[in-house]
Amino acid sequence: MLVVNQTSADLSDAYLGNADLSNAYLRGADLSDTNLRDANLRGADLRGADLSRAHLGGADLSRAHLLCANLSRADLRGADLSVTKLILYKLMVLVLEVV
Repeated sequence: MLVVNQTSADLSDAYLGNADLSNAYLRGADLSDTNLRDANLRGADLRGADLSRAHLGGADLSRAHLLCANLSRADLRGADLSVTKLILYKLMVLVLEVV
């Protein structure tokens, strides 16, 4: 497991597909346009993070903290959002497939 503690980190445009970021502290991080497909973000603290246009298909966001996160134009198809704390700051054209 990768230990990450990056408050306000700039990870925009990064490739983090399949990465294990479980319980990572990414509060306020810039993850815009980042590829997080199939990443493990279980229990991650993403409060206030910018996830606009992020690719989160198949990602495990269960128990993640997404309070005030910007998910505008984010692709969450197939993402696991079970027990996720989700009060959105910006939610515009969110691609979400509800099953």
